[in-house]
Amino acid sequence: MPKAKVNGVEVEFENGMTVLQVAELAGQEIPRFCYHERLSIAGNCRMCLVEVKPGPPKPQASCALPAADGQEIITDSPMVQKARKGVMEFLLINHPLDCPICDQGGECDLQDQSVGYGRDETRYAENKRAVEEKHMGPLIKTAMTRCIQCTRCVRFITEIAGVPDIGLISRGEDVEITTYLDKAVASELSANVIDLCPVGALTSRPYAYNARPWELTKTETVDVMDALGSAIRVDARGPAVLRVLPRVNDAVNEEWISDKTRYACDGLARQRLDRPMVRRDGRLKPASWGEAFAAVTARLEATAADRIGVIAGDLQDIESMKAAKDLFAALGVASLDCRQDGLVLGSGPRESWLFNSTIEGLEQADVILLVGTNPRLEAPVLNARIRKLWMAGKARVGVIGEAADLTYRYDHLGAGPSAIAELAAGGSSFADALKGAKRPAIIVGQGALTRSDSQAVLAAVASLGAAVGVVREGWNGWNVLHTAAARVGGLDLGFTPAPGGKSATEMTAKGALDVLVLLGADELDLSQTDAFVIYLGTHGDAGAHRADVILPGAAYTEKNGLYANTEGRVQRGERAVFPKGEAKEDWSIFRALSDLLGHRLPYDTLEQLRAKLFAEHPTFGQLDYAPGSTPTALDLAALGVAGALSDAPFASSVGAFHLTNPIARASVTMAECAALSTGLKLAAE
Repeated sequence: MPKAKVNGVEVEFENGMTVLQVAELAGQEIPRFCYHERLSIAGNCRMCLVEVKPGPPKPQASCALPAADGQEIITDSPMVQKARKGVMEFLLINHPLDCPICDQGGECDLQDQSVGYGRDETRYAENKRAVEEKHMGPLIKTAMTRCIQCTRCVRFITEIAGVPDIGLISRGEDVEITTYLDKAVASELSANVIDLCPVGALTSRPYAYNARPWELTKTETVDVMDALGSAIRVDARGPAVLRVLPRVNDAVNEEWISDKTRYACDGLARQRLDRPMVRRDGRLKPASWGEAFAAVTARLEATAADRIGVIAGDLQDIESMKAAKDLFAALGVASLDCRQDGLVLGSGPRESWLFNSTIEGLEQADVILLVGTNPRLEAPVLNARIRKLWMAGKARVGVIGEAADLTYRYDHLGAGPSAIAELAAGGSSFADALKGAKRPAIIVGQGALTRSDSQAVLAAVASLGAAVGVVREGWNGWNVLHTAAARVGGLDLGFTPAPGGKSATEMTAKGALDVLVLLGADELDLSQTDAFVIYLGTHGDAGAHRADVILPGAAYTEKNGLYANTEGRVQRGERAVFPKGEAKEDWSIFRALSDLLGHRLPYDTLEQLRAKLFAEHPTFGQLDYAPGSTPTALDLAALGVAGALSDAPFASSVGAFHLTNPIARASVTMAECAALSTGLKLAAE
């Protein structure tokens, strides 16, 4: 390996690294504004100047300078210090003195670096220029006079998000960042530019003037808005969650999160269920916990086990589903289901419902086939990773389903199931590419697995996968993309109907049950059921509207819980604030209920519950481990049941991206985004 000296210390580095990267290998901090590890190199700000020998006797931008064997890199010489002070002085010529009113204050790169590398005073007394504000939608607040033209936002929107709505216009002193046509940024990842902006030019509009960073309690946890399990940080002040920010996790979300993950948090404070309620005289009325429990136990004790059903929702933690399963299994209930949408998977090997290549491992695929899924809506961060592959020319993408804008080019092979057989028959260039691929990957979405003919669709796709060798030595490219954070955990737990039990769809039919227990289940059509409905959840959504008894539970930011993402990676969610009002953690409600029903659950604390969970299901004890990272054999021929395929085209399971769960539907910010998204879609049509 080549070697270079950094301030007299010799370090080895890989070919292709820049001087900036080599300096940081040696432990030297290099200031920068425009450079970012995940974006292309721009070399705009010139803050990363260093002295390099051999070379011209002048400072050079380390971010754009390739490192070479035998170089001597000096990061703190008088020449470098003087050059950095000069650059900082130029950057601050037009920058307004907005720090007291700027939301970036306290976590601003410009503040930090001006103190660390700038001059004590300015030599410029001329008037500062001002820049007209730009409209970037309901999420991004602009103060473009503060902009230093680092172009991080331009490069992110163009390269990562794939929606070139932000750009740089004009020249010299007139240069400015703009959205060209003064429109909202039409990307599900748009607000990541706020984190990227090193100054206060782009800040969060919903969070504006709410708090300073030193006032906040910061809790590292995981996201539940989709099934990826992105690493996030929840910032709260007192009982209120004020913002959600991304954490770096290269194996899952790198350092990006979707706009829904970031901004649905205001829904945690709205339309909340904060006290038990019982329906009396046709109306839900507040009650004590004792009264609510009495109504529940009386109804459950008077009902035969085969007339009771339990459905778990999409945001549930594994512990709550475990407690529910333990209690109702003790009562003899066979009708339990975590698949509100009618997913056909749930029996057979665990690998049949996992994202087996893993999210990070998908970058090794050379041909990707998407079946019945729109990853841009169902998992925007995963879609950005697929786009990264496509941008690098490493993978060819084919789609069977709706011809949506995925931000990258793909081969549209057909809209419905008939295209699967046509692809298997060969004859097209994509079919040849899929069969000749070294690491082919098939991603099956919920749009293909929640139809009336899904068993036949599953069998057809699995047959295609077997024919092209999607599962082979050292590689498992069979991937199921879930949309619900609780789905894989529920399937791994066995929260599915026992022999003789009913599925979620069957449970909601008229006359099917006498008692229906909804564990945060709000995505069901409850118009037909005439059962007595017990709802344990957080928001006044569909399930609560139909409920006869409401037991208020804790949202994902209000409890410690485990979640398994779409690749089977078990992650720990941490409590950031306490439950609202009289609400309790879900598992503890079932624990208290079990006493009254005479089937006491054998755990009194969360630790005891987890000990029992890990003993019975060891996979849940393997935290932050994706099983697909060690590929296992999977018999694709055993998946699905051959049968007649419908002519109906595949449709994404996510219709309105911003309104997919009770928290998002309670969010004012998400409502604004949904209205804007609908308007943009109608305008495009």
